Amino acid sequence: MTTNAFADLGPVRHAGPDATEDLGYRWYDKDRIVLGKRMEEHLRFAVCAWHGFCWPGSDVFGAGTFDRPWLAGANDATAAAAKRSALFDFTQRLDVPFYCFHDVDIMADADGIADFRRNFAEAADDLERLQGETGLRLLWGTANLFSHPRYMAGAATNPDPQVFAWAASQVRDALEATHRLGGANYVLWGGREGYETLLNTDMARELDQLGRFLSLVVEHKHRIGFSGTILIEPKPMEPTKHQYDRDVATVFAFLQRYGLDTEVKVNIEANHATLAGHSFEHEIATAAAFGIFGSIDANRGDPQNGWDTDQFPNSVEEMTLAMLEVLRAGGLTTGGFNFDAKVRRQSIDLADLFHAHVGAIEVVAHALLRAAAIIEDGRLDAFKRERYAGWGDAFGQEIVPLDLAALADLAAARSLAPPPRSGRQEWLENLLNRF
Repeated sequence: MTTNAFADLGPVRHAGPDATEDLGYRWYDKDRIVLGKRMEEHLRFAVCAWHGFCWPGSDVFGAGTFDRPWLAGANDATAAAAKRSALFDFTQRLDVPFYCFHDVDIMADADGIADFRRNFAEAADDLERLQGETGLRLLWGTANLFSHPRYMAGAATNPDPQVFAWAASQVRDALEATHRLGGANYVLWGGREGYETLLNTDMARELDQLGRFLSLVVEHKHRIGFSGTILIEPKPMEPTKHQYDRDVATVFAFLQRYGLDTEVKVNIEANHATLAGHSFEHEIATAAAFGIFGSIDANRGDPQNGWDTDQFPNSVEEMTLAMLEVLRAGGLTTGGFNFDAKVRRQSIDLADLFHAHVGAIEVVAHALLRAAAIIEDGRLDAFKRERYAGWGDAFGQEIVPLDLAALADLAAARSLAPPPRSGRQEWLENLLNRF
């Protein structure tokens, strides 16, 4: 089944920095060479299936507000096919290369496990057909292990082993489908891998279960020959009070404990970073320092709200800081920029979906150009290198092999009196703003 829902919208193309049309790219020029690489390959944009094509515009106080043609009636095989068709049509019209999905996003509703597997298999067959017809690629796939009531106490961390087994069935099928569809990554988000109260929680057991589950996923990846990256998406809380994948540093400690730090990387979401009390760029830099930087969910939160508002990014200044860390980390390899964001509940027109994505794409592309210009200018990185230069000179190299006592004795023998040196933060911020 096909849908012509977007027949009067797009396609969106690069129109130049002086363009005036709303649905034209000023900054996103996919073939432009930036730091030796095409912009499309730097950014690897992806449209997600869930917020744009599954969410009806509901919230905890009210029913859905969106009159999407593929959401009318029950989510049966016909509706699911229309939703998949709309997803591909929309992504093509945006002129970006990737899409991504949860299993339940792209399939018909199912009751038992046999129906679930059959409906998902039919959806995967259709995705393969759509990819062949359009040339679109899969950035990553995943299984939804948080929405169904069976997962109210978690999936891998659930106290019921039957839920653990059901979750394994979903992940096995979703991972194999991702492999078959040429996906570049597979993501696990522990939305309910955590607790509401320690009064009913055995944390040590749950962490061991989570470690075992992730180990099984990695083992199966190698068994089927999937060469993509396994990603974990950190988030501190919501929907649970506390989630075990709180932030990048917590995830890295978890991966080290279970011997998975060379097998798994992170998919970092901007709004999750701020909920954890960090900046977006902090989480990217942390992941790069630990060698686990993988992919990005590009969105933002509202600083006046304490929850995950999943709004489209709209600040070039904030995104430039993040983009600097992406480029310093060597850029994206298998990862990309996926827009895990949703239009506002009052933005009910299909055109609003276009405006949201176009604006976000423009913000990220503009930030890439600013970050590249800062790196090419060189002053920011030169200052940082100079600040740590002492570790490369004779004294810095001399102290590297010393134990604590020898180091202390050396400091006393040479009567060290290092003078304070300015970090020049204000000058650096002014320099950044000039770009």
